[in-house]
Amino acid sequence: MALKTEALTGGFGEPVFHAQSVFKMLMDGMARPGTIQTVQPDVTPPAPLGIAAGAIALTLCDHDTPVWLASGLAKSGVTEWLGFHAGAPSTAEKAEARFAFIEAGTALCSFGLFASGTQEYPDRSTTVIIELAELEGGRRLALMGPGIQSVTEMAPIGLPDTFLRLWTENRALFPRGIDIVLTSGKRFLCLPRTTKITATEI
Repeated sequence: MALKTEALTGGFGEPVFHAQSVFKMLMDGMARPGTIQTVQPDVTPPAPLGIAAGAIALTLCDHDTPVWLASGLAKSGVTEWLGFHAGAPSTAEKAEARFAFIEAGTALCSFGLFASGTQEYPDRSTTVIIELAELEGGRRLALMGPGIQSVTEMAPIGLPDTFLRLWTENRALFPRGIDIVLTSGKRFLCLPRTTKITATEI
């Protein structure tokens, strides 16, 4: 019964107002890649889903958006929580997912396994939300592209070594490809597919 209770609680206190607030932050984050945002609405999703990831899920997911969850999340109460609060169906197929959530410490698969949209409808792609230990204090990475004045940096902790290669492969698909949101606790930053990411010199 604990799982059922967990699924029924921890959503937005004021769903419309809070979803609008988070959506505005997401739009701002996509317009300014690498900028760290902090969600205000207090949600308590089942572990191991973080607060920002949970708020993003409640904001973007609905009955028309199949959600893929990495194994740790799929084994938790997140499936039921998303189903109750957002009406979102879960899918075991990465290519069918509109949104994918990956818990911290999980090895990343090729981003090409997710839906990358089509030339005519590049927006029919998966947005992947990846939880990390921290968004600051790690290896510095340089970001360039639309929405960035010249160059900006991010330094997340816990991003797998394979990330840069996977991201370069993803950018090569433009205008197709996935978009990514990195989350840690209450904070997140957005990486639209147009962003070029390179390792900075030490």
